[in-house]
Amino acid sequence: MSKTPLTVLLANPRGFCAGVERAIEIVERALHKYGAPVYVRHEIVHNRFVVQSLEAKGAVFVEELTEVPPDVPVIFSAHGVPKEVPAEAERRNLFYLDATCPLVSKVHREAERHARFGRQILLIGHAGHPEVVGTMGQVPEGSILLIEDVAAVETLEVKDPTNLAYITQTTLSVDDTAEIIAALRRRFPEIHGPKKEDICYATTNRQEAVKSIARNCDALLVVGAPNSSNSQRLVEVARREGCETALLVQRSEDIDWESLRGISTLGLTAGASAPEILVEEVLEACRLHFDVEIQEVSGAVEDVIFKLPKALIGTAASA
Repeated sequence: MSKTPLTVLLANPRGFCAGVERAIEIVERALHKYGAPVYVRHEIVHNRFVVQSLEAKGAVFVEELTEVPPDVPVIFSAHGVPKEVPAEAERRNLFYLDATCPLVSKVHREAERHARFGRQILLIGHAGHPEVVGTMGQVPEGSILLIEDVAAVETLEVKDPTNLAYITQTTLSVDDTAEIIAALRRRFPEIHGPKKEDICYATTNRQEAVKSIARNCDALLVVGAPNSSNSQRLVEVARREGCETALLVQRSEDIDWESLRGISTLGLTAGASAPEILVEEVLEACRLHFDVEIQEVSGAVEDVIFKLPKALIGTAASA
């Protein structure tokens, strides 16, 4: 029996960003240089496939430093950590490597700068996300108020409306964040903001790539983890752009084929922490159900590379 034709619009860019690539490479090089086990505080990036691949090479993932034994290296995840974490590592004489994405570190420095000027800081982000926890932990407790939506701006109580600054999580919806910032500027015209927006280039580019294909798709799949903020935002962007059947899948086995019955055009992308091998896996699964034609849709070209920690420069990655 012949298969139904399906055009797959493959978004570009998609998948790994420079910060994720750097974080994974830090773990792999540390394993090669120091041998297993190497401990990692929190998932190095939010993707179970990546985490399990590194576990198979000797990485041990824990949530707190109390789970790290003495005399083994420990790595901090790409999402960043509160200052108390490296301080505790130093108190215990643990050797640590910081895999925090440099663009997250940029937000940390902004928070510190505003705190030095005595400004109350408004952080746009999602409560409980590791990046938000890490950013709030860069300055004294109580220095930062968290804002999750426009409604929160209207009820916000601040110490001094003329001495405020805002920063943002790096993996937010560009459009939602713009609305929140606009509301902040309307209510607090003197508020200080970053010279360059905090939402990272990779988040912005992937959302723009989804916007470019969503209206031409009957359904769209985002390959990514449910705890991946940037992946969840891609689903939201697709729905906002008119593609109501936008679904997040971790692996091909998660695809609800019934929801794709009768479609002729499928959009496909991947969050910044999802490897390309999982996109290929989804495409192979599609070929089992449809007669697939792939159309690569070009978008922004990314050539960003972040430096590794000095301790690992010249060290090869593990096989």
